[in-house]
Amino acid sequence: LGILGFYWITGSFEFRGLFEIVNRLISNNEVNFLFVTLCALLLFSGAIAKSAQFPLHVWLPDAMEGPTPISALIHAATMVAAGIFLVARLLPLFIVVPYIMNIIALIGIITLLLGATLALAQKDIKRGLAYSTMSQLGYMMLALGIGSYRSALFHLITHAYSKALLFLGSGSIIHSMEAVVGYSPDKSQNMVLMGGLTKHVPITKTAFLLGILSLCGIPPLACFWSKDEILNYIWLYSPIFAIIACSTAGLTAFYMFRIYLLTFEGYLNVNFQNYNGKTNNSFYSMSLWGKEGKNKNKKKIPLFSLLTMNNKRISFFWNKIYPISIINIRKMSQPFITITHFGITNTFSYPHESDSTMLFPMFVLGIFTFFVGSIGIPFNQFNQQRVDLDILSKLLTPDINLLHQNSNNSVDWYEFVKNAGFSLSIAYLGIFIASFLYKPIYSSLQNFNFQNSFVKSVPNKNKIVFEKIKNVIYDWSDNRGYMDVLYVISLTDAMRALSEFTHFFDRRIIDGITNGVGITSFFVGEGIKYIGGGRISSYLLLYLSYILIFLLILIFFLKFINL
Repeated sequence: LGILGFYWITGSFEFRGLFEIVNRLISNNEVNFLFVTLCALLLFSGAIAKSAQFPLHVWLPDAMEGPTPISALIHAATMVAAGIFLVARLLPLFIVVPYIMNIIALIGIITLLLGATLALAQKDIKRGLAYSTMSQLGYMMLALGIGSYRSALFHLITHAYSKALLFLGSGSIIHSMEAVVGYSPDKSQNMVLMGGLTKHVPITKTAFLLGILSLCGIPPLACFWSKDEILNYIWLYSPIFAIIACSTAGLTAFYMFRIYLLTFEGYLNVNFQNYNGKTNNSFYSMSLWGKEGKNKNKKKIPLFSLLTMNNKRISFFWNKIYPISIINIRKMSQPFITITHFGITNTFSYPHESDSTMLFPMFVLGIFTFFVGSIGIPFNQFNQQRVDLDILSKLLTPDINLLHQNSNNSVDWYEFVKNAGFSLSIAYLGIFIASFLYKPIYSSLQNFNFQNSFVKSVPNKNKIVFEKIKNVIYDWSDNRGYMDVLYVISLTDAMRALSEFTHFFDRRIIDGITNGVGITSFFVGEGIKYIGGGRISSYLLLYLSYILIFLLILIFFLKFINL
């Protein structure tokens, strides 16, 4: 509809002709601003749905149910990027249309914050990465809304490599977990059942950590350069938007390292023999946030024995219990070691590293994650021959930048280091908080005592408040921000109610009228057939009587009207 509207205005589908004609019509006040704004909003609505922007973002996490190579290619690099590229390609059109740029920036800031908050407590590893993709797409849309065309497409390129690496890494992790839990996405993708995978999948762990560090904005990896450039431009546009974007960068570091710690640190949680949460035979059980919570068991266990317990981890932070039934764990039908003489069967099943066909693409993407950020770094200040070394600016000619229209893509490196230091401090703060909350305590007695003293030093009143805040955050994330519930109530239930009303009206009213006419005709015919005797003179007399009665009624009615 938006394309047809602009074609009706300009008579052209060509980008250059479209931009020139619309710009001239708006400058000369020869077109209805309201109609142009409506057409631009329709075009932008298509980009919102395609790039999973608020409020049309609910499809993206569900689309991650597909195979991880599809998620890596389509959902991280190509399909969701189509909406971002559409807005970037039509940016000269959106710039001249009133209020559209502000709407684009507003949708971008809402999407990046919403995606980060929804990823905080996800247990499915691919769903957590899906909400991370949604948040990073919000960064790109926000950059386009503030007019930073170059930084938006720069982040589109760097994020594609980093997120594709993370999705392939998650596929390798899921593949390794299937050796233990079988083919069941509810279990093989559940981070609650993971843990301790470092020694089982070391190559995948290294590649996955590389993608996480890049997405957190740690130099010299790819996403650091693009995200830092976006944050710098946001400070010039709006301090409020900049505070939200920087806070979201900290949340990104938090939930990404949460995924890493729950997946690779500690011990393999699926090997817990008493993870069903029963208080009579279990000392620890899984919590809702992917940690083990302490059960109310009065049995005293020595500290040294507690620190050396096998296949158990200690958490003093989360207390909410997440019961997992023992039937959820699939027993392997063919064990690796079988002792036949004594009738005893032992199964030693652990995750294993993927083969080279899965590791080689991750190796290639890891190399690009290291070096692809260099295409957007302006090296001109270090170039004595004044040769333009900014590869990205050459690819994106002409560069559109509303915040620095007279800029030659040079960089004040003092400002760059100052701004980068601030963004890095926020990222490291998120990493530290995630490590403090989710890193398992099994390696250091000092760390054990520190967290014990920290928890004991918190007043009980503050603990209750913090517990309520934690539950609110978890419910918000687990219920997907209640957007699905809103859509079910406002759309699904409303459509179902409308369908039921239409069905009732069709069956009871429309069919009732038709069937009533038919039944009435039947009974009238049955009554008349007993009146008729087969004589034509009787029929003529009855016919004339009806006509006379009709004429008398008509005459009476006309006299009544004249009075």
